[in-house]
Amino acid sequence: MAGYEMAFARYYDALTADVDYRGHGAYLKKLAEIYGGRFRLVLDLACGTGSLAVELARLGAEVIGVDGSQEMLAQAMAKSAGLEPPVLYLCQRMEELDLYGTVDTTLCTLDSLNHLPGPESLRQVFHRVWLFTEPGGLFLFDMNTPYKHREVLGGSTFVRETEEVYCVWQNTLDPRDDRVEIELDFFAKGEKGRYTRYHETFWERAYPAEKIQALLEQEGFRLLGLRGDYADAAPGPQEQRIVYIARRI
Repeated sequence: MAGYEMAFARYYDALTADVDYRGHGAYLKKLAEIYGGRFRLVLDLACGTGSLAVELARLGAEVIGVDGSQEMLAQAMAKSAGLEPPVLYLCQRMEELDLYGTVDTTLCTLDSLNHLPGPESLRQVFHRVWLFTEPGGLFLFDMNTPYKHREVLGGSTFVRETEEVYCVWQNTLDPRDDRVEIELDFFAKGEKGRYTRYHETFWERAYPAEKIQALLEQEGFRLLGLRGDYADAAPGPQEQRIVYIARRI
């Protein structure tokens, strides 16, 4: 596992080079403004290698980045060096979020909540976010949809290749609960053209929007709206990712 995490952190940015972090940051800030939220002290939950946190700081926010991977956070701290205001990084699992105080707005992006094992873990995260978000503050997050798991990921294989790594991503759907088993094989190029293989298996789980709303309300949030995948319109029936806008009551 440790070798995999080091490889994943090292090549994560190359494998997600198509993600528009600058655009996502601007979109989330605008969304917060539309719904009357503040964007001065922002929590980036499951921040990964810090690409979004950097963009949020450049937009003038004071940012706290939380992630459960030390290897990811090492990349994030290097990436954020010299930023003003500086980004504060904490190594914590989402279910164990524990801040020094409350934040104006909490963000959680790139399907990070889909990685949780089940509804109880998701509820625990919502509870921890509620504890550390200001009353009236916003919780903005995205999640993969059941449609994406059933029709796009399940049974599919994807290949990503850069100059340094070759990645094979295989998916198997469990239709009983819309879980997708994901198998990742990294082939990292080393000296003299030799490759080192790293393998990891994990699950992602998708939920209907009604289930997410019920869990949010159970933990003291009000769902304010849904958006399609970083768009201005409501999600359609074949939406692959939904952005949720919730307010802490």
